Amino acid sequence: MNPILATFKEHNVSDAKVKELFESFTVNPMVAMAVIQQLGIPAEKLQQLMGLVITQPRLAKEAAECVGINKAQLEKIKAQFQG
Repeated sequence: MNPILATFKEHNVSDAKVKELFESFTVNPMVAMAVIQQLGIPAEKLQQLMGLVITQPRLAKEAAECVGINKAQLEKIKAQFQG
């Protein structure tokens, strides 16, 4: 299993909530940060999770695809981080 999704599962975060998180990145990354903080994941786990996203972005793409985020939405997320 994707380690990003595994972390969410470990902390009982539903696929719907994970999808909401990825979708919020397409609208406003600051909103997404607020969403992720409400998930109840301990700070040390969030740091590990963010480390994975930064060092292995393909894992974030894979996780997003697993919860139904389409290619257009992924490109929008990518643009948020490049702009």
